Amino acid sequence: MKFVRILYRVRQFWRTVLLKIDPKELERVQGRLTPAQWTLFRQLQPGEQEHAVRVLRKLLEQGDNQPDLLVAALLHDVGKLRYRLNPFERAMVVVMQAILPKQARRWGYLPPAGWEGMPGWRKAFILAEHHAEWGAEMAHHAGVSPLVENLIRQHQLPHSHGVEEAENDLLHKLRAIDNDS
Repeated sequence: MKFVRILYRVRQFWRTVLLKIDPKELERVQGRLTPAQWTLFRQLQPGEQEHAVRVLRKLLEQGDNQPDLLVAALLHDVGKLRYRLNPFERAMVVVMQAILPKQARRWGYLPPAGWEGMPGWRKAFILAEHHAEWGAEMAHHAGVSPLVENLIRQHQLPHSHGVEEAENDLLHKLRAIDNDS
């Protein structure tokens, strides 16, 4: 199972390195977001934008058109704006999460003093652990609904916490496609 996941991540890495987003697709994305949300989306690295567009496309292909779910699909990784990962850091995190997940989570611990002065390799793991919470805060300031904010906040968690059944269904859909895109 771990080998399949690593292979998937290697393919994902090369897809993001070689990507080119269709300008027409970006126009459709812009139409789904408010100006503040679009500004946030456009700050994502091209690979993260392409990933978000792929998540949106897959949701639409399976018939999911709940507006909050679609906005969450586009903004779920905006917390990664806190620290720009280079390709090596991204690959390192992905590989370590696959082969030593407990150690990767330990390296992702954010001390109360913050991450100033930490080496970049540790910042990469901290970002992986905390980007969902940070993204929810950033999306909140961009004017998303409380539902979108919570979908972003919980999209990396293995189980939903304190949500109703309808929201849990949306989280399940977002997680499934995010993990497969």
